[in-house]
Amino acid sequence: MTEIIAGVEVPETAAVAEATRHIRGMTSPLIFHHSRRVFFFAALHAREVGLRPDPELLYLSAIFHDLGLLTPFSDVEQRFELDGADHARKFLLNRGFPTTAADVVWEAVALHSTPGIPDRMGPEIAATHRGVLTDVQGVGLDKLDRGLVDEITAVHPHGDFKNGFLQALLEGTRDRPDTTYGTISADVLVHFIPGFRHVGMVERVMGSPWPS
Repeated sequence: MTEIIAGVEVPETAAVAEATRHIRGMTSPLIFHHSRRVFFFAALHAREVGLRPDPELLYLSAIFHDLGLLTPFSDVEQRFELDGADHARKFLLNRGFPTTAADVVWEAVALHSTPGIPDRMGPEIAATHRGVLTDVQGVGLDKLDRGLVDEITAVHPHGDFKNGFLQALLEGTRDRPDTTYGTISADVLVHFIPGFRHVGMVERVMGSPWPS
């Protein structure tokens, strides 16, 4: 049966069905519902501004975008966004997607929390970023029809998302704090971990091996 929420149809493909089961089983309900909301908000924003993302690639970008918080993909210590992106890319390639499609999803996941850049890139990347901003920070929420928003949150409740999501960011990054330098996650560690601070850009430049 076709799943349609807020006028947005979930693509009926084997990869979408498998990814949904995969993420539901590997992540917390908070992250699962968040990831699904991101897809629907992303699709609504895309429709509003005339973007035409591939629905399947948009869904896969949204559903995988926070997986790296909970399940590190690589033994290499790296940003959670890269863990999720690497996991998503492997998922697509293992299921016969072309490299170009896997790269689109990789970029959407890797850049979903990066300010300023995704809007200048392809429709799947830009739309995923907009969906994330709406669900996490409420950016663009006022541009969406309230009835459609309510329809989405009736199926995927927002609940106490603010506190729960900040805790998920904290738990997903506190054991790899150096990877958060220059990212939004750095703010989370500074807020929740007493005395935490990164070596800043000025210190990195002044402490470089160059004599001047």
